[in-house]
Amino acid sequence: MNNPEHILRTLDRHLREPVGIVLFGRAALALGYPAPPHDFGVTQDVDAILPMMEMARIEADQQFWDALDSTNRELEPSGLYMTHLFTDAQVILTPEWLGRTTPITGLAPFQRLSLFRPHTLDLILTKMMRNDPQDLHDIGFLLGRESLSLAVIKSAFSAARIPKIPEIQATFAAMQPAVVALAADVLRIPPEASV
Repeated sequence: MNNPEHILRTLDRHLREPVGIVLFGRAALALGYPAPPHDFGVTQDVDAILPMMEMARIEADQQFWDALDSTNRELEPSGLYMTHLFTDAQVILTPEWLGRTTPITGLAPFQRLSLFRPHTLDLILTKMMRNDPQDLHDIGFLLGRESLSLAVIKSAFSAARIPKIPEIQATFAAMQPAVVALAADVLRIPPEASV
């Protein structure tokens, strides 16, 4: 069992009622795709996206917040945690992201927890919030898992909802040429044809 699954099984044990969460970050890559690299499973945290349209219900779900607190207290000695919960307004995503989430299957069933991940294209966008070599590596993994044309990728760049934080906006713009070049390499498109 890798770290993300261990964290989520701990949360599942503390829940009293059913809860669905949308994972992103390395936990989504480690659990949401077949045969991920081993290093995805050693991440020490789990990131999740909370849809703004469901925030009133989520905020009122006290058993979820209690279970989250209990999970983090239990896991604290091991250095594992689940505290990175972002609303969809705080993450770069396409406008239709929520309707394109994918159930995460292939794991032994959870008692109360249902797991989802964003569409691969949306996961790529979330990885463009920091100009980090690890994120570019993760984008390469995602591009290798789903056939996305350069036109689709560039269209997502144009349609993306970007948080109104100048640093994130600048990083997203700066990452686009690198992601296009990486996609062209995965698709085996000559560099001059990818412009």
